Amino acid sequence: MISVLADSLYFVCLLSSLACMLLLLRGYGRTGMRLLLWSGICFVCLSLNNLLLMVDVVLLPDVDLRPYRLALSLAAGTVLLFGFIWEAK
Repeated sequence: MISVLADSLYFVCLLSSLACMLLLLRGYGRTGMRLLLWSGICFVCLSLNNLLLMVDVVLLPDVDLRPYRLALSLAAGTVLLFGFIWEAK
């Protein structure tokens, strides 16, 4: 029972990050505000991170995908930080 709840929670996290990504990129398409683009790209990386988490924990529990997940998290933070710095100039 606990495993089913955990698996469904991973799926809900994936769906919410995909929804944020789509809304941010759609907002960028409508307004052209570049900060929305940087945030959308950040959520692309976070969505991929959540997808890898599901694959790592649910589908392939014997395979360790932690380094790839950490790299995607680092890329997401780096993209957002770069966007903040770039737009501040």
